[in-house]
Amino acid sequence: MKRPWHRKEPPARTGARRLPAQFGLVLALLVIGGALALAAPGFLTPNNLVIVVRQISINGILAVGVTFVLLTGGVDLSLGSLVALSGVVAASFAHPGEWPLFVPMLMGVLTGMAAGAVNGLVVTRGRVAPFIVTLGMMTAARGLALLWSGGRPVSNLSPEFARLGSGSWLGIPLPVWALIAVAAASGVFLRHFRWGRHLYAVGGNEEAARASGIHVGGIKLLAYTVCGAMAGLAGVVLAARITTGQPNAGVGYELDAIAAVVIGGTSLSGGVGGVSGTLLGALLMGVINNGLDLLDVSSYYQQIVKGAIIVGAVWLDRRGKH
Repeated sequence: MKRPWHRKEPPARTGARRLPAQFGLVLALLVIGGALALAAPGFLTPNNLVIVVRQISINGILAVGVTFVLLTGGVDLSLGSLVALSGVVAASFAHPGEWPLFVPMLMGVLTGMAAGAVNGLVVTRGRVAPFIVTLGMMTAARGLALLWSGGRPVSNLSPEFARLGSGSWLGIPLPVWALIAVAAASGVFLRHFRWGRHLYAVGGNEEAARASGIHVGGIKLLAYTVCGAMAGLAGVVLAARITTGQPNAGVGYELDAIAAVVIGGTSLSGGVGGVSGTLLGALLMGVINNGLDLLDVSSYYQQIVKGAIIVGAVWLDRRGKH
């Protein structure tokens, strides 16, 4: 007898069904890239392309993390504040000669992971809507970042730590290697591990997943904890890149990350999506942002364009269900 949640398409078929949408993303990237190459001759230069991939690395890491949450039908609005909190915590352990390099990295990731776990526990045990829980965490984490840093940037970071944001290996920036690593690990986990498949089941039909014996609360807790850990890693990378731990960093990052995930084909209702689409969505947003900068478009207009992209992505997500 088949379990109830098996009536829905498994992740592998879900990915196959997303192929046309991902093909559309690739086509959009080619069209927009070609248009920018004609309008801004500096767009296709090797130096600018490196800048593009370096810029999308932080949003890409956040987007991979929030993919886990959206697959369960949840949402996380605290990402930007967790980036700031994790960044100042990591920076405070990254002064020259005080701690080995792995200590600030670990502390930053653990800070984000702990905050994500708190989000997950309140959502699952407290039965509070994810929107409200993560909105509260967004405010609380920002306050904690300001409290930890005394309201001032944490500076005087070691050269080894700063190299995490500015260095490269085999010609590829280290932040991009970090994105590649987390994306590859997340993709394998979601497709080939039981808990990864359970994320799809919970997002597809929570009651059916519970009836089939899946620990729904544990799966949601896992999703929010992973999302928090990714925000912690992004905070470490950002602090290393700007060589300071900024308590006011990360404002609006959560919207960029969620937009990238939805553009990449992950449903806001849960149960459909994947890491490959998320990466394409993050790349598309990065190309658009970079192109607008090269064309010297006012930041005010850039915000309007970004808002239109988010609304359009959600509209397409809803339209695809009817």
